[in-house]
Amino acid sequence: MGYVIPLCEPTTLPVVGSGDGFPVRRIFCVGRNYAAHAREMGHDPDREPPFFFTKPANAVVPSGATIPYPVRTSDLHYEIELVVALSKGGVDIGEANALDHVYGYGVGIDLTRRDLQGEAKKMGRPWDMGKGFDNSAPMTALTPASAIGHPAKGEIWLKVNGETRQKGDLAQQIWNVQETISYLSGLVTLYPGDLIMTGTPEGVGPVVAGDRLVGGIDGLSELTVSIG
Repeated sequence: MGYVIPLCEPTTLPVVGSGDGFPVRRIFCVGRNYAAHAREMGHDPDREPPFFFTKPANAVVPSGATIPYPVRTSDLHYEIELVVALSKGGVDIGEANALDHVYGYGVGIDLTRRDLQGEAKKMGRPWDMGKGFDNSAPMTALTPASAIGHPAKGEIWLKVNGETRQKGDLAQQIWNVQETISYLSGLVTLYPGDLIMTGTPEGVGPVVAGDRLVGGIDGLSELTVSIG
């Protein structure tokens, strides 16, 4: 069978220590997964069930890229996050074996058009245009879990033009990786190639054209992206 239009090129992430790429299927993002960030956004950090939003796979931008300042916003925010890449899928995955579904980990930035997100919230509308826009998911190469294990703690940080803006620890996550995978798999069927961005610590804020962002997590590659 042929196709009536050309097939789109798959989005892939490089893998540390390998010449092969990791094909990205979908990107799920966990909202308000650090208590201090929940507070700075004006919410109660009590341990409520996690909630999710999505970004398209082609929102991924490789580390080292310069991306244009997004259209239709004057309030672009950064959010540094641990990225989890799945090698196996499933439904109702138990917490006890959830980490068996993980291929590896990376560092990502959830770029957010905060003004569009805020307007959507006030009007009771979806956040899609505030979160899932072009170039909104810069990410590093993935480090396989076989090489580093499954990080449950470790410093997570982001600098803008050399100044530290975010600093926290993975241990501060309200929902850890295995809990997040298990809960999400009770809402949708997960597949190999799915990515989960696991939330951000406190300190989110705006960037402007010309800013250089550098972020990292202990044991993983550093992420660098510039705003053009």
